Amino acid sequence: MMLSWKTLSRETVLDRGKFLRVEDHTVELPDGRVIEQWPWIITPDFINVVALTDDNQMLCFRQGKYAIEGEALAPIGGYLEPDEEPLAAAQRELLEETGYEAREWIDLGHYRVDTNRGAGTAYFFLARQARQVTERNADDLEEQELLLLTRAEVEAALQRGDFKALPWMAIVVLALRQM
Repeated sequence: MMLSWKTLSRETVLDRGKFLRVEDHTVELPDGRVIEQWPWIITPDFINVVALTDDNQMLCFRQGKYAIEGEALAPIGGYLEPDEEPLAAAQRELLEETGYEAREWIDLGHYRVDTNRGAGTAYFFLARQARQVTERNADDLEEQELLLLTRAEVEAALQRGDFKALPWMAIVVLALRQM
């Protein structure tokens, strides 16, 4: 059995509120060595949702993001609010960003963003039988265009690299395995 690293101490070196905090940790390795000033990044946990309509079309956004050059395709996503359960956040974000609700929810797992530096946890969900029930109420900073894509269109977009963020590509691949 492999032993875990131990956190001996932590000190906040940058605090930008709820979206970013950086700490220096002192950690002890399983062999007893101690590393000082191990950077640890604290960002909010987030959800991503691949939502499928009754006719198996996938809801996606065409959008821009600050760290991505040009346009990208993206699933539904957003941060968890304090004390919010991941599934509740996924359902809330689907409704806010698209105006859709889904009858069936499949947990596709949760994944640490950076295994050495933290940076939050991604919670992935597949939402099936999604239907529009209201207008969008998104408060996103970027421009977004809501698209309905077929499986073939999504697979072609994956091949072209149109899902330009690793979590987006990963959830789409996981969802395709469930379709």
